[in-house]
Amino acid sequence: MSLTKDQALAWLKSLSGDLSTAVARRLVDTLPWYSAMPPSRRSAVGVVAQAGISSFVRWYENPESLPWAASDVFGAAPRELLRSVSLQQTLQLIRVTVEVVEEYVAEGDHDLREAILRYSREVAFSAADVYARAAEDRGLWDARLEALVVDSILSGEYEAELPSRIAALGWNGHGEVAVLVGTTPTWVDVDHIRRVARHTNSDVLIGVQGNRLVVVIGRHIDDSVITPPTSFPEIAAVLSEYFGNGSLVLGPTVPSVVEAVDSARAALAGFAVAHVWRHAPRPVLADDLLPERALAGDKLARATLLDRVYRPIREYSDDMLATLWAYLDSGRSLEVTARELFVHPNTVRYRLKRMSEILGWDPANPRDALIVHTALMVGALAEPESARARRPS
Repeated sequence: MSLTKDQALAWLKSLSGDLSTAVARRLVDTLPWYSAMPPSRRSAVGVVAQAGISSFVRWYENPESLPWAASDVFGAAPRELLRSVSLQQTLQLIRVTVEVVEEYVAEGDHDLREAILRYSREVAFSAADVYARAAEDRGLWDARLEALVVDSILSGEYEAELPSRIAALGWNGHGEVAVLVGTTPTWVDVDHIRRVARHTNSDVLIGVQGNRLVVVIGRHIDDSVITPPTSFPEIAAVLSEYFGNGSLVLGPTVPSVVEAVDSARAALAGFAVAHVWRHAPRPVLADDLLPERALAGDKLARATLLDRVYRPIREYSDDMLATLWAYLDSGRSLEVTARELFVHPNTVRYRLKRMSEILGWDPANPRDALIVHTALMVGALAEPESARARRPS
């Protein structure tokens, strides 16, 4: 049959209630995910579908209103509906609605059917635009939140909201954490850095601090996986190419992300002095820069030298401490050290090997020797005068 526009419009208005009911029934019958939704969400979806039908009637009456389709249809939806219904599901809703309307007008006016198809296409494009804008807004919000979290970690101004903010970012590094600090490249491809990190079974928080690029690395710890997790130095080496030229410093490992401030402080202190070590590897461990950091006045470095080198050797035995002093003061000569201590060179060799096992640094290695020697001097300066008089000479 052929209807005038006024007749078709009147007919549509009379059918709008029946169409809404038929659409709701069809959604239940054909979309399992819709049936599984809570009643409040199904009601919200129904409101959107009804708004779509009403908007079509208004548009059919005045096609110039087409640019407002998105606000007419999706403006009726509560904000949380956008987070619980995907774009794919939204397009399924549009398809079902159009099918129902088409069935009602199957024997109707040809122009009316064409109008339905045109309008449904515009609504589909509007839906894609709405979801794209929401994703963009979410991305901007996540970037601001991530920058705030990284700033908190670097400044050490821990807030009670920090764990919840980290969780809001979808942080998956539920294990040990280390902070990597380097120079900012010309272009920071944040998404690519995240993808590369995921390939190492880790998660990252990224912050740009002027000329510094800071990456907080968290490993996924899965007890069901037999293969040991990738080490932080290995992860840092993989990420190194996404930093600018210059120093790249990895802070020490800490138990969790809320304690990342300790790793960040060490990494930042190391980054400030890394250029002094002419042949420093890239990345370099912050703890391998302890001598430079201590000379620059880093209290954390001095405390680390005391806790990890001086006190363990002092508490182990005076003989070990005397051997270290003699060995380092003699320019790392086994024979000179043996003569000074009246022992066999093999005894010196054994003691040095034992100390290497205890400390993790080998006094026979030039760079490690500098770290150990600095620790001895820091320890000697920290001793009270009474204890200083008993120091091995």
